[in-house]
Amino acid sequence: MSVLVTGGAGYIGSHVARILSQSGTEVQVVDNYSTGLDSRVLGLSSTNLELSEPIAIAALEQIMTTHKVTAVIHLAALKQVGESVKKPEEYFLKNLGGQANLLTAMKNTGVKKLVFSSSAASYGVPDVDLVSETQSPEPINPYGQTKLIGEWMAKNAEVAWGLSQVSLRYFNVAGAGWPDLADTQKLNLIPIVFAAIKEGTTPKVFGDDYPTNDGSCVRDYVHVMDLAKAHVAALDYLDNDSRKHDVFNVGTGTGSSVLEVIQQIKKTTGIDFKFEIAPRRAGDPPKLIADVSRINQVMNWKADNGLVEIVESAWQALENS
Repeated sequence: MSVLVTGGAGYIGSHVARILSQSGTEVQVVDNYSTGLDSRVLGLSSTNLELSEPIAIAALEQIMTTHKVTAVIHLAALKQVGESVKKPEEYFLKNLGGQANLLTAMKNTGVKKLVFSSSAASYGVPDVDLVSETQSPEPINPYGQTKLIGEWMAKNAEVAWGLSQVSLRYFNVAGAGWPDLADTQKLNLIPIVFAAIKEGTTPKVFGDDYPTNDGSCVRDYVHVMDLAKAHVAALDYLDNDSRKHDVFNVGTGTGSSVLEVIQQIKKTTGIDFKFEIAPRRAGDPPKLIADVSRINQVMNWKADNGLVEIVESAWQALENS
């Protein structure tokens, strides 16, 4: 089996690529290196390519044909919620245009297996604490919209030309599987707090008056290694002739509040830093926790790591970076 991993030099993609490679699978990485790092894919075959460019179709077809690619894991995408609100055209052009080119190349070369990197952002702000795949998706920003439309694109390709496809809706991904694959982007809570510690600044907690145990938002944090293993399980799932579901949540099924994460960071680092309570951010639901019963039952996958392992691995990676 030869697997093409788009976005394979990124934080999540590099974990997926490495775990596949270590299992003996031939891996082809495609990344535009806007946020990806060469150091993450040392020893792997990689191509610098922007998927949304017109030349991408021919380039992808050549990679798929030359390396006899049998499946694609598609992670390459712009992924900043705030930026997507300011630059919606760029998000639709790159995320959806890139996926359209990828699907075209797959169709033209007969590659019929796709694992699509989706997001819990596709749900929007659901009025339930535990979110299942049956929840009606109502994304509230262009990023979330591109992820939902990406799912539709994969489903339409299944109808049109027989693509076997599955979408994984990630919840809050954190941690590190290897020290050299740390999350270097200061976009999520744990890297943001770590950066504040290193820089001697004060991290912010947005809201302490939510209807939760300690007043701060509760989220489902999943270790990036568990997420990477979910992609392997999804590839195996696509080998089944009969598949009842094509959308799966990836999380732990348990939530941790922002203040609980901060306390764990203090415990792990041994640093008693201060933080600032700031006003709520618009659109932040009080709780967002994945119902993971579907992926547990259908793919026999479950997360092996909790908040302690996530924070400890992320801190170790940062210390060794």
